[in-house]
Amino acid sequence: MTANSVFLVMVGGQIESGEFPGFDDIYCKYCLHYGPDWLITSGLEDGITQMTKKSRDERQQFVWNFPLDVTFKSTNPHGWPQLIVHAYGIDFFGNDVVRGYGVCHVPITPGNHKLRLPMFVPESTSMLQKFRAWTFGTRPEYVDVKVLGQGEGREVTRVRSQGFITVSFNVVMKDMKKLGYDVIPSEVSTTVIPENVGMKTQEVS
Repeated sequence: MTANSVFLVMVGGQIESGEFPGFDDIYCKYCLHYGPDWLITSGLEDGITQMTKKSRDERQQFVWNFPLDVTFKSTNPHGWPQLIVHAYGIDFFGNDVVRGYGVCHVPITPGNHKLRLPMFVPESTSMLQKFRAWTFGTRPEYVDVKVLGQGEGREVTRVRSQGFITVSFNVVMKDMKKLGYDVIPSEVSTTVIPENVGMKTQEVS
């Protein structure tokens, strides 16, 4: 990459809060998934929040306010970065179990954005597997969470909805117009609920 052939995308923000009815003591991990033409020049590609309890008011929110700060450079928008968040908690047996996965693209316009990510968890495919998972505390989870940022094979995963996480972004871009890409700044904060991530979903009864 030469200095004249790249653009920069600077991403700040926070993993703000979450809603997971029926649970307590939850923490989050996050990672960034992006294409081969993208490179992180500063900041962290992954991280882990503190564990927090839900608030004792009527909202019953989990508040982390965990900072996000990363700068990318790239030669083209293909492989635009995605944020993958996975939440964990402690079950009845004291095991760390996944409470939800969520994924979204980093906003493609400059400005402040607020996204409410629907979270989901993988489902066992049979009653026997469900019983074994409950007995031994080995709930289904992804070996490599970055598969959520890819298209291939996701449609065969059975999942169910479980909770929401709110993430805020502050996006700044540099030199995109020099490469022929026109972006419209966001004048106000936006709240977006992304579509499901391409998997078969089953609502919680």
